[in-house]
Amino acid sequence: MRARTVIAAIALAAMASSASGQTLPPTVSVTGEASISVPPDLAQIDSGVTTEAKTAREASEANNKAMGGVLQALKNAGIAEKDIQTSRLSLSPQSAPNRNANAPFLIVGYRASNRVTVTIRDITKVADTIDVLVGAGANEISGMSFMVSKASKLLDDARSEAIADARRKAEIYAKAANISIGAPISISEETAPGPMPYRKMAADMAASAPVAQGQETLRVSVSVSYEIKPKAQ
Repeated sequence: MRARTVIAAIALAAMASSASGQTLPPTVSVTGEASISVPPDLAQIDSGVTTEAKTAREASEANNKAMGGVLQALKNAGIAEKDIQTSRLSLSPQSAPNRNANAPFLIVGYRASNRVTVTIRDITKVADTIDVLVGAGANEISGMSFMVSKASKLLDDARSEAIADARRKAEIYAKAANISIGAPISISEETAPGPMPYRKMAADMAASAPVAQGQETLRVSVSVSYEIKPKAQ
């Protein structure tokens, strides 16, 4: 079955080159993969303040005051301004059931929310930063992620391994199809470092929860097309 698949791919490649008016060598295309595991060196915390009041103005002013204290506490803790970014602002009415059939809902207050994403460049200070946030008045810790800052450089060895993996697969197909593999015609890469998500929790839980950074798995995938040569007799 594999041999028939490779032969069909060769035929399609030949038809495509004929239709385009160009003479292209027949190829076999495979994907090589490799991965490495490294400890993260960056963390991001999504935190914020939510306040409620009877009027929109009161909710907004109370939220601004509380958030101002949180931001100042972060700066006092050594977090640079560039590492504190507002991620969401919202002000919404809060409703309750109303006995009036013409107006089934009654606005009983307003909720203001201000959220920031804090980048921590010293991974050992994650727990301390959470303590600072909660101590300054942040009442929501809704997400955390760990990352690797120089993922591309760390993937260099994995790239070589991915190319070797692609060659190994191509040789297997070549043997099954009774052909020989030549030089690579094209190489393209896809990487997926991705952050490691941390479970959501309330602020009071986050303040006492242990933080385990674990390891980040960095993956690289390369698509390689090899020239096909007649098998030496």
